[in-house]
Amino acid sequence: MPEQKHWYAAYTRPRWEKKVAAQLEKKGLGYYCPLTKVRRRWSDRFKVVEEPLFKSYVFVYITEEEKSRVRLTDGVVNFVYWQGKPAVIKPAEIETIRRFLKEYHDVQARPLQVAPGERVRIAAGVLMDAEGVVQWVRGNRVFVKLETLGY
Repeated sequence: MPEQKHWYAAYTRPRWEKKVAAQLEKKGLGYYCPLTKVRRRWSDRFKVVEEPLFKSYVFVYITEEEKSRVRLTDGVVNFVYWQGKPAVIKPAEIETIRRFLKEYHDVQARPLQVAPGERVRIAAGVLMDAEGVVQWVRGNRVFVKLETLGY
């Protein structure tokens, strides 16, 4: 039985996303480097260029054995980890990114900044659509008071 493949996020050196993607293709590994078309201004003209949507990240579709081949790719720093293991990304999330980029152009992805006192709505999971107030932020953890649920 062939080993199952999963999606992972590979963290790359800054501005190496396209180079890493090209090397992964040469190695015959599955990858996805979402690109968006952006209009940039040079001193004498405007030009439309393709830039990675997620800076310093390339998604790879690989088996457990292929992880070392990805790590040994020039420009790859490591995988993105969650609870001590490379984080597995749901195929539906990759497909959502692909569909979104087909429909929209000049897209930007920016880190979400929240501060204590802000009202937020939970976008996914069991508490989806619940609204609350940010109590505090520490690192990558955000604690939200959900008044309607008493949590």
